[in-house]
Amino acid sequence: MRFAIGNAALELIRGNIVEQDVDAIVNAANETLAPGGGVSGAIHRAAGPELADECARIGGCPTGEARITAGYRLKARYVIHTVGPRYSGNPHDAALLASAYRSALMLAASHGLQSIAFPSISTGIYGYPLDQAAPIALATCRDVLLSHPGITLVRFVLFDEETYRAYDQAAQTIGLTPVEA
Repeated sequence: MRFAIGNAALELIRGNIVEQDVDAIVNAANETLAPGGGVSGAIHRAAGPELADECARIGGCPTGEARITAGYRLKARYVIHTVGPRYSGNPHDAALLASAYRSALMLAASHGLQSIAFPSISTGIYGYPLDQAAPIALATCRDVLLSHPGITLVRFVLFDEETYRAYDQAAQTIGLTPVEA
Protein backbone atom coordinates (compact mmCIF):
# COMPACT_ATOMS: atom_id res chain seq x y z
CA MET A 1 0.00 0.00 0.00
CA ARG A 2 1.37 3.42 -0.96
CA PHE A 3 0.33 6.90 0.18
CA ALA A 4 1.42 10.30 -1.12
CA ILE A 5 2.39 12.79 1.59
CA GLY A 6 3.53 16.09 0.14
CA ASN A 7 6.34 15.21 -2.28
CA ALA A 8 7.08 11.96 -0.44
CA ALA A 9 5.71 8.46 -0.37
CA LEU A 10 4.77 6.40 2.66
CA GLU A 11 4.57 2.66 2.01
CA LEU A 12 3.29 -0.34 3.92
CA ILE A 13 4.73 -3.69 2.85
CA ARG A 14 5.03 -7.20 4.25
CA GLY A 15 8.61 -8.35 4.37
CA ASN A 16 11.96 -8.52 6.09
CA ILE A 17 13.56 -5.20 7.00
CA VAL A 18 17.13 -6.47 6.53
CA GLU A 19 16.45 -6.94 2.80
CA GLN A 20 15.44 -3.33 2.15
CA ASP A 21 17.48 -1.32 -0.36
CA VAL A 22 17.03 2.12 1.21
CA ASP A 23 19.41 4.72 2.63
CA ALA A 24 18.70 3.57 6.19
CA ILE A 25 16.81 0.87 8.01
CA VAL A 26 15.61 1.44 11.55
CA ASN A 27 16.51 -0.91 14.35
CA ALA A 28 14.00 -1.24 17.18
CA ALA A 29 16.85 -1.15 19.68
CA ASN A 30 17.23 -1.54 23.41
CA GLU A 31 18.82 1.24 25.49
CA THR A 32 22.24 -0.45 25.47
CA LEU A 33 22.16 -0.88 21.64
CA ALA A 34 23.24 -4.48 22.25
CA PRO A 35 22.06 -7.16 19.81
CA GLY A 36 18.76 -8.55 21.01
CA GLY A 37 16.00 -10.74 19.66
CA GLY A 38 13.42 -9.94 17.02
CA VAL A 39 14.19 -7.08 14.63
CA SER A 40 17.35 -6.10 16.46
CA GLY A 41 18.80 -9.61 16.34
CA ALA A 42 17.97 -10.00 12.65
CA ILE A 43 19.62 -6.66 11.78
CA HIS A 44 22.75 -7.45 13.80
CA ARG A 45 23.07 -10.92 12.23
CA ALA A 46 22.67 -9.55 8.70
CA ALA A 47 25.00 -6.57 9.21
CA GLY A 48 27.80 -8.57 10.80
CA PRO A 49 29.80 -8.18 14.02
CA GLU A 50 31.06 -4.70 13.09
CA LEU A 51 27.59 -3.32 13.86
CA ALA A 52 27.71 -4.54 17.47
CA ASP A 53 31.23 -3.13 17.79
CA GLU A 54 30.11 0.32 16.62
CA CYS A 55 27.03 0.20 18.85
CA ALA A 56 29.24 -0.63 21.85
CA ARG A 57 31.39 2.42 21.08
CA ILE A 58 28.29 4.64 21.02
CA GLY A 59 27.42 3.40 24.49
CA GLY A 60 23.63 3.46 24.49
CA CYS A 61 20.55 5.45 23.60
CA PRO A 62 17.73 6.70 25.86
CA THR A 63 14.12 5.77 25.14
CA GLY A 64 12.62 8.08 22.51
CA GLU A 65 15.98 9.00 20.96
CA ALA A 66 17.97 7.65 18.00
CA ARG A 67 21.57 6.98 16.98
CA ILE A 68 23.08 6.22 13.56
CA THR A 69 25.69 3.66 12.49
CA ALA A 70 27.00 2.26 9.23
CA GLY A 71 25.01 -0.55 7.62
CA TYR A 72 28.02 -2.83 7.04
CA ARG A 73 26.79 -5.94 5.15
CA LEU A 74 23.23 -4.67 4.70
CA LYS A 75 21.88 -3.20 1.45
CA ALA A 76 21.08 -0.08 3.48
CA ARG A 77 24.04 2.27 3.95
CA TYR A 78 23.00 3.10 7.51
CA VAL A 79 21.17 1.70 10.50
CA ILE A 80 19.28 4.16 12.66
CA HIS A 81 18.78 2.71 16.12
CA THR A 82 15.81 4.04 18.05
CA VAL A 83 14.46 2.95 21.40
CA GLY A 84 10.72 2.73 21.82
CA PRO A 85 8.99 2.49 25.19
CA ARG A 86 8.11 -0.67 27.05
CA TYR A 87 4.33 -0.44 27.14
CA SER A 88 2.97 0.35 30.59
CA GLY A 89 -0.44 1.83 29.78
CA ASN A 90 0.81 5.25 30.90
CA PRO A 91 -0.13 8.16 28.59
CA HIS A 92 3.57 9.04 28.43
CA ASP A 93 4.12 5.84 26.39
CA ALA A 94 2.55 7.47 23.33
CA ALA A 95 4.82 10.52 23.57
CA LEU A 96 7.90 8.30 23.84
CA LEU A 97 6.80 6.17 20.88
CA ALA A 98 6.19 9.23 18.72
CA SER A 99 9.56 10.61 19.81
CA ALA A 100 11.31 7.39 18.72
CA TYR A 101 9.90 7.71 15.19
CA ARG A 102 10.47 11.47 15.03
CA SER A 103 14.06 11.17 16.30
CA ALA A 104 14.87 8.52 13.69
CA LEU A 105 13.44 10.67 10.90
CA MET A 106 15.19 13.83 12.10
CA LEU A 107 18.50 11.95 12.25
CA ALA A 108 17.93 10.70 8.69
CA ALA A 109 17.14 14.23 7.52
CA SER A 110 20.21 15.70 9.23
CA HIS A 111 22.38 13.16 7.37
CA GLY A 112 20.77 13.98 4.01
CA LEU A 113 19.12 10.56 3.71
CA GLN A 114 16.11 10.30 1.42
CA SER A 115 14.70 6.84 2.09
CA ILE A 116 14.15 5.01 5.36
CA ALA A 117 12.50 1.72 6.35
CA PHE A 118 10.90 1.18 9.75
CA PRO A 119 9.72 -1.90 11.58
CA SER A 120 6.79 -1.63 13.98
CA ILE A 121 8.62 -0.21 17.01
CA SER A 122 7.73 -1.43 20.54
CA THR A 123 5.01 -3.86 19.39
CA GLY A 124 7.02 -7.03 19.91
CA ILE A 125 8.58 -7.93 23.23
CA TYR A 126 7.99 -4.35 24.50
CA GLY A 127 4.25 -5.10 24.41
CA TYR A 128 2.79 -1.97 22.80
CA PRO A 129 -0.66 -2.88 21.42
CA LEU A 130 -0.63 -2.74 17.62
CA ASP A 131 -3.96 -0.91 17.40
CA GLN A 132 -2.50 1.92 19.50
CA ALA A 133 1.05 1.95 18.14
CA ALA A 134 0.25 1.94 14.41
CA PRO A 135 -1.67 5.27 14.30
CA ILE A 136 1.06 6.94 16.39
CA ALA A 137 3.75 5.66 14.02
CA LEU A 138 1.95 6.69 10.84
CA ALA A 139 0.76 10.10 12.09
CA THR A 140 4.24 10.97 13.37
CA CYS A 141 5.86 10.00 10.07
CA ARG A 142 3.21 11.89 8.08
CA ASP A 143 3.82 15.04 10.13
CA VAL A 144 7.61 14.85 9.75
CA LEU A 145 7.35 14.22 5.99
CA LEU A 146 5.21 17.32 5.58
CA SER A 147 7.85 19.46 7.30
CA HIS A 148 11.02 17.83 5.89
CA PRO A 149 10.85 17.64 2.08
CA GLY A 150 14.30 16.00 1.77
CA ILE A 151 12.92 12.64 2.88
CA THR A 152 11.16 11.13 -0.14
CA LEU A 153 10.29 7.64 1.11
CA VAL A 154 9.22 6.17 4.43
CA ARG A 155 8.56 2.44 4.19
CA PHE A 156 7.04 0.38 6.97
CA VAL A 157 8.27 -3.19 6.61
CA LEU A 158 5.78 -5.29 8.53
CA PHE A 159 6.74 -8.84 9.33
CA ASP A 160 3.36 -10.56 9.58
CA GLU A 161 -0.21 -10.24 8.35
CA GLU A 162 -1.57 -9.11 11.74
CA THR A 163 0.87 -6.19 11.87
CA TYR A 164 0.20 -5.26 8.24
CA ARG A 165 -3.57 -5.23 8.86
CA ALA A 166 -3.13 -3.02 11.95
CA TYR A 167 -1.11 -0.48 9.95
CA ASP A 168 -3.54 -0.61 7.02
CA GLN A 169 -6.42 0.10 9.42
CA ALA A 170 -4.46 2.88 11.12
CA ALA A 171 -3.76 4.52 7.75
CA GLN A 172 -7.50 4.68 7.11
CA THR A 173 -8.15 5.93 10.66
CA ILE A 174 -5.76 8.88 10.31
CA GLY A 175 -7.07 9.72 6.83
CA LEU A 176 -4.30 8.55 4.50
CA THR A 177 -5.54 7.87 0.98
CA PRO A 178 -3.87 5.13 -1.07
CA VAL A 179 -2.37 5.96 -4.45
CA GLU A 180 -1.25 3.76 -7.33
CA ALA A 181 2.29 2.41 -6.86
